[in-house]
Amino acid sequence: MDTSNSKAAGRPGPETRDDGRRETESERADRRWTELIQEVRVAQTGVQILFGFLLTVVFTPRFTELSDTDRTIYIVTVLLGSATTGALIGPVSFHRVVSGRKIKPQAVVWASRLTFVGLILLLCTLTTALLLILRVATHDSVVPWLVAGVVAWYLLCWFVLPAWARHRYTTAD
Repeated sequence: MDTSNSKAAGRPGPETRDDGRRETESERADRRWTELIQEVRVAQTGVQILFGFLLTVVFTPRFTELSDTDRTIYIVTVLLGSATTGALIGPVSFHRVVSGRKIKPQAVVWASRLTFVGLILLLCTLTTALLLILRVATHDSVVPWLVAGVVAWYLLCWFVLPAWARHRYTTAD
């Protein structure tokens, strides 16, 4: 089949997806990559600020007053923050290493997976950071319930609502 004729006639060629965008696989990968990097930039900024703050806590005078449990929560939080940073910076490194190898569609898939893992790790990092802060600030038995409420909110905003929208508004091909 002559792809130039089908494209000139406005019909999708063998490389073109007919999802309303009329883009080739390469164009789709470029668009998805750009969208993904924009999403990662938003998450990275928050993670970098949180992680930077976490790294300074150990050098404050009050750190030595923390209970063993609170120190353990702090260490877990720092490790999670580090893992989150790695996962969310991973797509940039992945792109740089495979750039020019003509595997952008596959790079987008892997970078997307790293980003999703980064979001799960971010959920864990924020949860443990909130737990530590509220434990130190209040010493109240309601802290686990407050943290659980915030985690439920994160889950709703980050995963439940998008999954519902995907199910509700995606048509079967």
